[in-house]
Amino acid sequence: MAHEAVAERQRWKRARFAVAAVFCVHGAVTGSFATRIPWIQDHAGVSAGQLGLALAFPAIGASLTMPLAGAVSHRFGARNALRGLLALWTLALVLPALAPNLLALCGALFLYGAAAGLSDVAMNALGVETENRLGRSIMSSLHGMWSVGTLIGSAGGTLAAHLGTDARLHHALAAAVLTVLGLIACQGVLDLRSTPDEEAPPRFALPPKSAVIIGAVGFCAVFAEGASLDWSAVYLRDELGTSAGLAAASTTAFALTMAVARLVGDRVVDRFGAVRTVRWGGVLATGGGLLVVLAPHPALALAGFGLIGLGVAVVVPIAFAAAARSGPRPSQAIAGVATITYTSGLIAPSAIGAVADATSLIVSFGLVTALAFGLILGAGVLRSARAEQPAGASGDRSASESTV
Repeated sequence: MAHEAVAERQRWKRARFAVAAVFCVHGAVTGSFATRIPWIQDHAGVSAGQLGLALAFPAIGASLTMPLAGAVSHRFGARNALRGLLALWTLALVLPALAPNLLALCGALFLYGAAAGLSDVAMNALGVETENRLGRSIMSSLHGMWSVGTLIGSAGGTLAAHLGTDARLHHALAAAVLTVLGLIACQGVLDLRSTPDEEAPPRFALPPKSAVIIGAVGFCAVFAEGASLDWSAVYLRDELGTSAGLAAASTTAFALTMAVARLVGDRVVDRFGAVRTVRWGGVLATGGGLLVVLAPHPALALAGFGLIGLGVAVVVPIAFAAAARSGPRPSQAIAGVATITYTSGLIAPSAIGAVADATSLIVSFGLVTALAFGLILGAGVLRSARAEQPAGASGDRSASESTV
């Protein structure tokens, strides 16, 4: 029996590496797309304002289709569902570069976002289930691997842009490679299947109340993240008079801070628990926001943005894990939280700009600071059953069978 238990645990560990690879592939698609947006804008012949409109469609597509992910996983099994949805996502990379005008670009980005959202929910649900089997936190590092994938995809896209490669060719090659890598990675993830007597989830359902409350905490974190990523360079240039090079470097530094914090975040969560981790993260992010707002020198503002990144980095992975344990339908709860956080990411840049136009960027980041303080107040809703177990205890299994 002891030998079987050890063998089973080794299978779960292999499943962890497999789902980490899935997260990395998913992030690489995002990085590959983001670096070629200027080429796509020129090819479609759209203005900056029209591009801003088109870039809202990925979030719209994701938000509308995420609630379907639970039904897909129930019907085909978690592994098969992830295999198909991840392939749709990697292949959807080719669509935006093919768009010849604004209407086609909006449609392409809607489909791109829909594939992103469906695969996002599926891989996060499997990530939480793998975490349950291992009995320790892994969600933060999984999202860290997503950030690593984004950096890899961005590096490839930057090289392609530097060489003047047509984005249609670049994205076709990237999609082919990432699809193959994604299919290989999916072979090792947990194979969760519904039992014959298990009721099928509705094809489309509103998120449960618990997911909405948890999603509100994620909303605060993603708003602070999106605002800092998109506006930190502008803030340093306009409010503190830094050079263009230093201002641009702040965005890269912020992204790297997020990635590193997520990769090491699981150790912090396992030691201090989800609630304390998010609460102290809120303290860091609030302090960082105050430093940004009050900083008389660029170096202090840079430090403030770094503290914001450290403070919010692990909140969304923890929120997904808490949502999955908040009710009987993990995919539905994760879809609810993901929809709220995607919405936050969609409105944050424009909200910061609107407040800045009416007042100033300093006031805008005062709003960010207030939302960061919300993490301190709302951290308690992230308490989960697994967090009450002794360290190293294995999470409860669901009624459905699982193999690796």
